[in-house]
Amino acid sequence: WEFNGSFYQPSAFLMMGIPGLEALHPWISIPFCALYLTALLGNCVILFIIRRTPSLHEPMYYFLSMLAVTDLGLALCTLPTTLGLLWFGARRIAFDACLTQMYFIHILSFIESSVLLAMAFDRFIAISHPLRHPAILTKSTVLKIGLAIVLRGMVSLLPIPFLLKRLTYCGRMELSHSFCFHPDIMNLACADIKVNVFYGMIVLLSTVGMDFIFIVLSYILIIRTVLSLTTKEECLKALNTCVSHICAVLVFFIPMIGLSMIHRFGKNVPPLVNTLVAYTYLTIPPALNPIIYSIKSTHIREALLRALCRKRG
Repeated sequence: WEFNGSFYQPSAFLMMGIPGLEALHPWISIPFCALYLTALLGNCVILFIIRRTPSLHEPMYYFLSMLAVTDLGLALCTLPTTLGLLWFGARRIAFDACLTQMYFIHILSFIESSVLLAMAFDRFIAISHPLRHPAILTKSTVLKIGLAIVLRGMVSLLPIPFLLKRLTYCGRMELSHSFCFHPDIMNLACADIKVNVFYGMIVLLSTVGMDFIFIVLSYILIIRTVLSLTTKEECLKALNTCVSHICAVLVFFIPMIGLSMIHRFGKNVPPLVNTLVAYTYLTIPPALNPIIYSIKSTHIREALLRALCRKRG
């Protein structure tokens, strides 16, 4: 502990694994290793394929590249602490290191939410205004959208670490997960956390909340456009281009909303449920997204097969 008058700040926090299953951590690490390996390998393959295939150099796949980079970042943020705890029982994480990990986890989560919104906008333009799509979403426009997404995440979350550092901590120093999460750290303080709660809620609603609302609105407009098409084949073809994106949205937003609700309102929720939702939120989307897009996107699948054939040849 660092003592300065009435101000207490821990030198480190203690992370938790799977509650009640500590003896099985070495075995539990096997599916986690599989998920992390799938996330790292799958997203690297997506980036490699898009980079090496000129026909994929269009807005839809530029946004998919942003999603892959974000998923790689999320996987790399939690991999060291999660596998370190499961393999070696390394529970201790320094206070400043915890705040740094928390900052990047939240930034990448917010960036992923915004990228999914940008992808929904791309699908809306492609279906509703196909002839104007190349003129509206040019390379420079896509680059500006990407920069705006990153800046919004960085700026909106910048005060969070400082709001946590000003708090006095006492009592137990055990986190609920094998990674650092803002509500989790905040609830360990024995000071007034109203500012943290208020600011966290405002940021969440103004970023992820607004992104989700606009994604829903985009799909309402897409459905209106699709229903106006003349033939059933055209309707199915238009909707088929959205299936992988809808899956990515559901895989990301459902566990994220669930985890946020548990941390703020679910005080009586069993710790195991809290832990499982948290791991689902941070490990499943990075692993599933490249699989979803590889299966559903004919262009990526064909480019991947061509790359494999060239290597064999």
